[in-house]
Formats: sequence, structure tokens, C-alpha cells
Amino acid sequence: MNKTLRIGMMTIIGAFMLAIMPLPDWAVEFRPEWVTLVLIYWAMAVPARIGVTVAWFTGLLLDVSYGTLMGQHAIGMVLVIYVIHIQHQRLRVASLMQQAIVIFFLLLIKQLLSLWVDGMLGHAPDSWLYFMPTITSTLLWPWTYLILRDLRRKFSVEKHFQ
Repeated sequence: MNKTLRIGMMTIIGAFMLAIMPLPDWAVEFRPEWVTLVLIYWAMAVPARIGVTVAWFTGLLLDVSYGTLMGQHAIGMVLVIYVIHIQHQRLRVASLMQQAIVIFFLLLIKQLLSLWVDGMLGHAPDSWLYFMPTITSTLLWPWTYLILRDLRRKFSVEKHFQ
């Protein structure tokens, strides 16, 4: 396995670890969507390698990790990465604030899809805090972007994809 795949795998594994890490009861509703943020970054940075197939399998792993209906996170992840894949050239030249706004709406759509499935299963949330991961993820996007960009540059990831 080459260095590029190791860096990508390590960041996704790190995001999964953050996604399933135990939190205090008051902080559970505020957990950012780490895996989605990392996949968004890699889909923008190296769209030839991160596409809807990777998003589908990553979403299925999230479904297994959270114990949700199979495909619930996967379909949302596919939708988000598909839009990012189509718009990656525009998003790469946008400011971090503009990227955060786009990511907010994509994460909101993903959250609404998940809410729809939960509602059909009779597990609808009883609070508006259900949408807090979208807000916290949007607020953390600039730092996520900067950290992953620095990792990509440090290990010259883009040289390996050409």
C-alpha cells in the first residue's frame, strides 16, 4: 500500500474513531459529522479517487457503527459526495466561508434524509437538537480543511494521484 492510500485511510479511520468516541450525555447532540467532513475534503482534493462508491461503502460502515437502518447514512453520503464531485472545481477556488455555506446545506439535506427515514421507522426526534451536528460540522469545516490540506501537502498526496 502506497503512502497516499495510507494517509487517506488514516484520516478516514481517525474520523470514524471521532464519530464513535463516547461523549458526555450533554454533548452527544453536538457531535460533528467527522466522516462526512473528511470525505468531503478528499472528494474536493482528489476527485479521481474519492467518489460515490467510496461514499456508499463509508456510509454503510457508518450505518453499522451507529446501528441504523442499512443504507440510511449511505444514501445521504452518496448524495453529498456526488454534489461535491460535480462542483469540486468551483468549491476548490471558493473561500472557506463560501465552502462552509455549501457544506452546511449539503449536510442539512443529508440530515433531512436521515430524519425522513427515522420518521418512517417511528424514531423521530423530539427536539430541534437533532440538527446540531450540521451546525457544529459547518463551524469545524475551516479547521478540518486546513488540517487535511496541510497533511496532503506534507505528504505530497496529489503527486501520487497523477
